[in-house]
Amino acid sequence: MFPMDQILIEAISDCGGAITRVRQTATSDGPTSGNVTILGVGISNIDEPQALAMLEDCLQQPREASRAIYFVNAHTLNVATDQPVFRALLNRGFRVFGDGTGIRWAARWQGVRMRANLNGTDLVPRLFEQTAGQGYRYYLLGATDDTIARAAAAAQARFPGWTLAGFHHGYVDDISSSAVIEQINAAQPHLLLVGMGNPLQEQWLDRHLPELRVPLCMGTGGLFDHWAGNLRRAPRWVRKLGYEWLQLLLQQPHKARRYLVGNPKFLWRMMRSGR
Repeated sequence: MFPMDQILIEAISDCGGAITRVRQTATSDGPTSGNVTILGVGISNIDEPQALAMLEDCLQQPREASRAIYFVNAHTLNVATDQPVFRALLNRGFRVFGDGTGIRWAARWQGVRMRANLNGTDLVPRLFEQTAGQGYRYYLLGATDDTIARAAAAAQARFPGWTLAGFHHGYVDDISSSAVIEQINAAQPHLLLVGMGNPLQEQWLDRHLPELRVPLCMGTGGLFDHWAGNLRRAPRWVRKLGYEWLQLLLQQPHKARRYLVGNPKFLWRMMRSGR
């Protein structure tokens, strides 16, 4: 697909006027690029250090210009294919990061090598660790009362370099959302983590982003369940092989259809569309 042995790409990423030039060089595994489109959704193809630098830059932007970061996997892109409105919503996000083996396979099908697996379960803790002690505040929104309380306590213990500004369960409707947004804005967090599952968390953020006074908002899926101890991470070697979904399936058998039907459907759609 790409006859040249080496392709040099200069990608320019912009976050609130801060511009970083990133040089990416192709390897025998396939070329890299600043963006790859999979099933109609544009996904940023950057490595973890670049992602962390971009997120930190966003934390420092004015509160009036809230930015939304979304993570997509095979399931998310299946939903986006079935719901064009949701696909358009994802593409309105400030950045979309690719999470999981399915994204890497789909990119490789186009001859592109993804530079990193950027999932919220790993990226958010690394952001906290890298930016500890700089006065940043965070707010957690999602899950049940019990789970979010335990997740908040675990985060406080694990990330003392950040300040927990507050937390709230994720069972909010259009009426109660107004009061929750008032609480969030009053707490003045730099980061809002929303864990309601796809597509609810992305829909909530897209709908309420103009009202939020938070520099950076991220939809984080099952992160709170991991922090609360409801879910266990697969061993690192299993994650590297790309089979963490099996560990999740064993712990969440109610999601069997998502994995056992959804994964083959995603692969079929990927091969049929070519992108």
